[in-house]
Amino acid sequence: MITEKCKANPQVLVENKITFAGPQSELSIYDTYEAATRVPLKSDQLLFCAMVSGKKIMHSDDGAFQRPFLPHESFVMTPDSAVEIDFPGARLDRPTRCLAIEISKERISEIAGQLDRTCPKVRGLEPWHYRHDLIHLHHSSQTQALLERMLGIYSENHPDRSYMIDLAVSELTIRLLREQSRELLLSFASSEPDFNGINAVIQHITTHLTEELDIDALSRIACMSRSKFFSEFKNHLGCSPVAFQQQTRIRQAANLIKSGKQITKVCFELGFGNASHFSRRFKQYFGLSPRQYRSRHVNL
Repeated sequence: MITEKCKANPQVLVENKITFAGPQSELSIYDTYEAATRVPLKSDQLLFCAMVSGKKIMHSDDGAFQRPFLPHESFVMTPDSAVEIDFPGARLDRPTRCLAIEISKERISEIAGQLDRTCPKVRGLEPWHYRHDLIHLHHSSQTQALLERMLGIYSENHPDRSYMIDLAVSELTIRLLREQSRELLLSFASSEPDFNGINAVIQHITTHLTEELDIDALSRIACMSRSKFFSEFKNHLGCSPVAFQQQTRIRQAANLIKSGKQITKVCFELGFGNASHFSRRFKQYFGLSPRQYRSRHVNL
């Protein structure tokens, strides 16, 4: 594999880079073999950075953003923004490795336009577009699988390589846009729960996380028929109400575990019936068991 060749013969010790070009996108593999601080990074396009191994500490150029960056996590830089990076644990025999996928502004605008036509936002929200905010997120298992697939597509000499890259970049961009839109919608629902039916339902689910969902009751809250409610909810949240409740529980569990709370207490406080079921759901979403997640994030 090309990444192993890079590891055996690094050209430079800090951010050794190998790049693969694609249509309106570019994938780079960065390996760092020695500890370093405040290494600058800037791109004139959107840059999706995914950690593979080791640890980085990211600093935004305005000083407002500083946090660890670990495997199964992504850091999304907006076009023309800049960060500085520390590599506290990089070694020659254990490099810090990161994938960076650069996506053109034109491609993002094109995909946002397609979403506007097929999945228009609810009243009160801006049309689909990429907001110029730094994003730090933990990969779902689906996003992790997509990134691994993209690495293979970029590096192989397949006759349909360009077409497959285009599809994969579209999927990654849609996931990013939906992640941003989801956070905006949750914030909007929290601040104005009575603005529309979807807001009211989101607020109800998030404030009754441990309760079993009654779809007919949610439809009444949304003032929609059952079929219309299902369609509108999935259109804006990208999943069913039950899946949304489960994802919200798991995200809340991750935050509590990260804060140092006991895993068993978190499990039952959030309404999971037993610890093994909770552990399976957690690993399905994050790709890590609750204990692995705790050991990675507590006492960093």
